[in-house]
Formats: sequence, C-alpha cells, structure tokens
Amino acid sequence: MNERKTESIVRSHFGKFKDIIHFEEQASDNAKINKLLKSASKKGSGKGRPEFLISFFGNSELLIVIECKADNTKHESPTKDKFSEFAVDGVLLYSSYLSKDFDVLAIAVSGQTKQQLKVSHFLQLKGERKAVAIFGNKLLSANDYLDGYLKSPEKFRQDYNTLLEFTKQLNETLHSYKILESQRSLLISCILIALENKAFKTAYPLFGSTNTKDTAEDKKEKVENASKELANYLVDTVSNELKNANIKGDKLDNLNIQFSFIRTDTSLSTKKEVLKNLITNIDENINSFIKTHEYFDVLGQLYIEFLRYANSDKGLGIVLTPPHITELFSDLAQVNKNSIAYDNCTGTSGFLISGMKKMIESAKGDQEKIKEIKKNHLIGVEYQSHIFALAVSNMYIHQDGKTNIINGNCFDDDIIKLVKNRKPTVGFLNPPYKADKKKDIDELEFVLNNLECLVDGGTCVAIVPMQSALAQSGKVFELKKKLLENHTLEAVLSMPDELFINSDVGVVACIMVFTAHKPHPENKETFFGYFKDDGFEKRKNKGRIDVYGKWENIKDKWVHHFRNRTEEAGFSVKKIVSAYDEWCAEAFMETDYSKLTPSDFLNEVKKYVAFKVLNQ
Repeated sequence: MNERKTESIVRSHFGKFKDIIHFEEQASDNAKINKLLKSASKKGSGKGRPEFLISFFGNSELLIVIECKADNTKHESPTKDKFSEFAVDGVLLYSSYLSKDFDVLAIAVSGQTKQQLKVSHFLQLKGERKAVAIFGNKLLSANDYLDGYLKSPEKFRQDYNTLLEFTKQLNETLHSYKILESQRSLLISCILIALENKAFKTAYPLFGSTNTKDTAEDKKEKVENASKELANYLVDTVSNELKNANIKGDKLDNLNIQFSFIRTDTSLSTKKEVLKNLITNIDENINSFIKTHEYFDVLGQLYIEFLRYANSDKGLGIVLTPPHITELFSDLAQVNKNSIAYDNCTGTSGFLISGMKKMIESAKGDQEKIKEIKKNHLIGVEYQSHIFALAVSNMYIHQDGKTNIINGNCFDDDIIKLVKNRKPTVGFLNPPYKADKKKDIDELEFVLNNLECLVDGGTCVAIVPMQSALAQSGKVFELKKKLLENHTLEAVLSMPDELFINSDVGVVACIMVFTAHKPHPENKETFFGYFKDDGFEKRKNKGRIDVYGKWENIKDKWVHHFRNRTEEAGFSVKKIVSAYDEWCAEAFMETDYSKLTPSDFLNEVKKYVAFKVLNQ
C-alpha cells in the first residue's frame, strides 16, 4: 500500500481548479491556519499536518482540509477516534481545530486508484461542535464544493441567524434616526431594488465626493447637498426600474407615493452619510444573503422584526407566516412547474416566493419554463397600499414577472373575474385575523374566496385560527357548512402553539387543506395531524428559531404522513367529519400511553406543584 498514490489522485484532481483555489500541502502560508493546527497532531502532541489545505480566492470563510489513506479498510473507524490510523477520524480531528476560525469542509479519501477511491465529506461551520455529512462518495469540482457549501441547510441556518442579528441592529439604527416602523421595510425594499441597478450601485458611494479642482465653496456645497441628491437619486432609480419592469399607471403612482417619504425624511435627506452608510450596510448584509439564498422572504422577516415592538399592524390582524411554514404549504400542495399559485391575502409575498422556488426547482434548469413561471404562474391580491408596495418590491427583488400582484379587495367582482381567468391551480392564504369579531370579515370567508378562484380540483392550503375549526354554532359554523357543501376538506393540521411568537401574536392556529369545487363526500375520511412540534425553540433576541436544525426531518415526517394519510397514535388520525364536528386532531386522536415514562409523570407533578406555589 502506498499513500502517495492516493495523494497523487487528489493533487491531480484539484490541480484543475487552481484559477479559483489556493492549494497547499502539509502546512499553510496563512498564519491563522498554522496557529489553529499548532497542537492538532493526530498522535496527541505537536503540530497537525493535514495532507492538503485548500482555500478559495473569492471566499475567505471556507477552508477545505483533506486526509488520505491508501487502504480502503482504513477509511473510517466505528468510534472515529483513531486519528492517525483512519482518514475520516484524522480529518475530523483537524476540522475540530480549524472550525474555531473557519467554516471547514473536511474530506477523507482512501484507495490507490480512481476505481477504488472512497470519499467522505463533512461540513463543520465556524464555532459549531458537530460536523455533518454532506455531498456523495466522489470528488467534486471546486465550484461545486463552494456552491454546495453556500447553499447547504447548515450554511443557511448560520447566515439566517447572522441576518436576524443584523436586522435587530438595523432596527435600532433606524429607530435612532426616527424613521417610522411602518416605513422601515419600505426603505429597505427601495434600497434593495436600487442595488439591482448597476449604475446606482457604482455611483452612490461617490455622492459628496470632491476633487482637487473644487474650490472650498464647491466642496462645502457638494457635501451639504449630497444626502438630498442621493435620496432623490435612490427614489428616481427605483421608479425607473419599476417602470422598465412594465409596472405602469396607478400601480406605479402608488409605489412612487409609498417611497416618496425618503426624499423628505430629515435623517435620510439632510444628515451627512446616513443614507449612504445604510445602503452600504444593506448591500453587505441583506443583499448578499438574498443573492446566496434565493427565494426567501427576507422583507417579510424584516417587517416582522420592525413591527415586533411597534404592534401598529396588530389592530389590522396582520400575522405574517414564518418562512418554514410557507415552504411547508408548497410541499403540502405538491407545487410543481405547471402549478399556478394564487394568494388572496398576499402580505409580503411569502407564499408566492416559496411557491416560485418549488416551481423553479421542478423546471430543472429549463430557462423558457422558468421565464414563463415568473411571468404567469404567481398571482396575488393585497388590500393595503404600503404592504402592496412591499409585496411588489419583494417579487421584483426575486425577479418575478412583477405585474401579477393586484392592489385591491379580493372580494371585488372584477378582481375575482381577473384571477379566475388566469386559472390558478393552487391557493395559499393566511387571512387577516379578526380584531373585531362582529365587524371584521371572518377568516373562513377569505378561504371561500380563495377556493372560488381556483380551477376544479385545485388545492387550497390556509392557515387560520384554531377557533375557526372548532365552531359548532353561529356564523363560523355556517361557513364550515358552506365549505363542505362546495369543497372537500382533505386535512386539518394543528400547528405549534407559539408559531407566531416572532410577530408577538399568541394565536393558536391550524392548517386546512381543501380540494376546490368538489363537495365533501358523505363518507369521506379527513386527515388530522397533531403537528405541534416543529423543532423550533425560543432564543433571546432571535425569537423562535430552528436551533438544532431539526426542521427538515420533522417536515419530511409531516409531509409523508399527510400525503399517505398515515395514522399514528398521538400524532395523526383519520375521521369522517361534518360541520358539526370540531375539526382538529385533538378531538379524535388516541393517546399513545406506551411512550409515557415515570420521568414524564414526575415532570408533570413538578409543574403542578410549581404552579400551585406560584399562584398561592
């Protein structure tokens, strides 16, 4: 056995990519890497010397470390602690040291020929204790490694947490400039649209610049006028961008009105460097996130953060759907490249962006189809003008067809006719939740409105307050009857109690799934899921997040049980129901007592005692 042969294969493979990578053996010119490897010896003491170290010219965060073994039987030990004997064990040891300052892709390679080659990959992000398996059993191109790393769920989770931290700081900064909460998302969306314009991106840093030919008076005038001119240039650029995107007439006028405050805001248009610094920070922190992680409702997340403490929209019943639930909707509805999605309560377009992502994935690179999807397959209606501006901006940033968001009332006959003509196959909605139970439109009326616009057999997925599912009398009961008379209730899924905690709203909700224009059959069994645990946990200053990366596996289980209508004690059940029944899993589900342990009993007793003591 000759390990040099294995190393030669790896060296030859990566030698093809030297225009984008820096390839090193045994040691590095980078002092930071050498310092991290100072005590990383596989034998327990002394300096660590990995076979290969690879860094990228265009990305200083990622480092690839590679260990080789000639013998396939020395690829990986069961305990992963035989560092000097096995390739996987050794490379994971190096990764544990290097990940203190880098995101590390650890690659273990064994075998003396290309045919024998065995390859394992692990990703360990900076500051994380655990390395997770990634990629398959073969060496990839340098670009594929970089792309796979940037788009991995682990990297997304890390970047998303960083985005949340930046959003909080940004909110505090905007607060200090006295920019209204309701205007903050509009300002960010305006900047993000302007940054799509290459001329603007190049020119904005130069505002206020002076040159040697300027007189003292010229310099003073340029600096004083810079903020005002930049504010006007920003809004003018966005207006032209939207016009070029075929947004015209009343729509464009409305958007111009929504963004016009930027021209006159005291902080933005008069204070030195305020707007310029904001644009730079948003480009570096938000725009880069959007470019890396496509089709994610960033503006929705900003909107939630900006209004978390203001609560100015609570009275309007706006509760934005968390992004992992908007993605779930597309999976439940089995959205594909031929779907046409409609959201009659569009909000910031979270459902449409998630739907677009699924459709584009399904198109598998067919550019003509992707163009058609963006142009014709996404339809939204939003009543409020400032939210409409956000929705259009969000879709523009994600490069949709731009013109299929309608500013108006989804119950308007002309709008219903317009939407019906587009023959939507999938309906999504999170309707406004009633603030005034007597005067406001009921959530189920929005569901009926959405279903009315779908083609026969279309799928409607709605998230509504649980009380809509429980009503057994009154107006909501009559709406339940109407739903079943005209449509099929396929499923009701109970959601986590604190799902909307990031919006500072305590509504307990459920997801309802309907098939449009097929009256509910008398003996039809409806699927009920007790989907209360999505793996998310609350964290200080971050709200409810997927701390341990559990969501993907949990979502797979939810979707599998829903699609196959699988019954599981304590988790899901099928029942024949009518409008007189409570539409929730809790009403029908059997308890799985086999999973109860003595510690469960003790914990409940402790909680009860604590409750009694605290409430004495």
